[in-house]
Amino acid sequence: MARAYSSEPRTVPQVDTKLRKIVTQIPAPGSIETIETLRRNEPIAMQGQPPVVWDHAEGFQVYDKWGNCWIDWSSGVLITNAGHGRKEIIDAIVHQAQSKLLTNYCFPSEIRAQLTQRLIDLLPAPLKKVFLLTTGSETVECAIKLSRAHAVKHHGKEKNIIVSYEKAFHGRTMGSQQAGGIPALKEWIVNLDPGFVQVPFPDGFRTPDTSFEFFLACLEQQGVKPSQIAGVILETYQGGSASFAPVEYMQKMYAWTREHDIILTCDEVQAGFGRTGKLWGFEHYEIVPDLTTWGKGVSSSLPLAFVAGRPDLMDLFPPGSMTSTHTGNPVCCAAALASIDIVVNEGLVEQSRVMGDLLLDRLKSLQEKYPDVIACVDGKGLVAGMACVKPGTLDPDPDLAFQIINSMMEKGVLLFSPVGFGGATIKICPPLCITEEALLESTAVLSECFAEALVAQ
Repeated sequence: MARAYSSEPRTVPQVDTKLRKIVTQIPAPGSIETIETLRRNEPIAMQGQPPVVWDHAEGFQVYDKWGNCWIDWSSGVLITNAGHGRKEIIDAIVHQAQSKLLTNYCFPSEIRAQLTQRLIDLLPAPLKKVFLLTTGSETVECAIKLSRAHAVKHHGKEKNIIVSYEKAFHGRTMGSQQAGGIPALKEWIVNLDPGFVQVPFPDGFRTPDTSFEFFLACLEQQGVKPSQIAGVILETYQGGSASFAPVEYMQKMYAWTREHDIILTCDEVQAGFGRTGKLWGFEHYEIVPDLTTWGKGVSSSLPLAFVAGRPDLMDLFPPGSMTSTHTGNPVCCAAALASIDIVVNEGLVEQSRVMGDLLLDRLKSLQEKYPDVIACVDGKGLVAGMACVKPGTLDPDPDLAFQIINSMMEKGVLLFSPVGFGGATIKICPPLCITEEALLESTAVLSECFAEALVAQ
């Protein structure tokens, strides 16, 4: 459960480097009116992030109005793969807005045609149809719907189970939360859908047994047969830990789902568009799933998401029966086309791989220095997770994770709140355009924050 940050300005040491500046108390005194207005007007649930009132953001840096500047390790929430405030994306948005076509429901538009073609040209077979939507949760709901529709059409209603993973995050709508593996997000649901079954994720940390045979044993233990399973859905990496499944596991999963006509969905909402050092996260597994869900980094800015899949699956429903009010919004499509061009043409996928290797090297060195409190470091490309634990145990330590993130904010490096099991994972995901200089400086700040926190203990 996320903790609320203090809105009381606190005097902190000033920071003045080429890339970071902290020149006020934190939170900035001038920002308190905005913070308090939001706390008064919005649900308490919106109070879970560091109290930095963004004024503008450029590249890998975030600025407020009062002279403070942070190196961004959040990318919003894994959105700005191409970087914040890219001129090319802004120009594309302005040009489309000035055309006076701001929305057109499912009526055809040239910009939607351009984006769907661009995506299909980039995606491997059989992912050759796309359905443009607005949010990642919406895409997951669609994938569940398509998986079950396929099973009912070809095998009957008894084949309706969706297998997903413990500790997974697939969104905050009813279906996506039930597919997700975070118990706290389901406590309010009175009657859980019995068609969702979950198994441990083979991360090699919380689940030491990473064999595919263990997956099969977990299903058998729950009395689930392949003939009952419509689909398997998993995040390409688990969002709460940045953990990937073993390649052999995923290849055996792919073969098993072929054998039993089970739809395999990779949730790429956090993983796509270069984030993991590959254009598509599932490339790490050397497979192509039946369905994929996408969002966040597709536009580096505006709300856009999509499902990509096999044509026979995407065409299961007749005209007018699978639509969305803002499907392929023209302005969002323009932003996505510009962002994709930046990621592909500026080599940001390779940049993510190279900088990611450097990031993981620094994080693992920090783990070696503090093995009693950093139990696991995982990730690929420019996404990483550090699991904080209580000394000498594997019990999650959300207090330490919160303290580190709060200290980082006060020193000019911005992250979102701890995530994952026990709310104790520090998630690191800067824009893919981050430089080596910025990465070295910000990881040095992380090391300093750990040293200060552990001395204080």
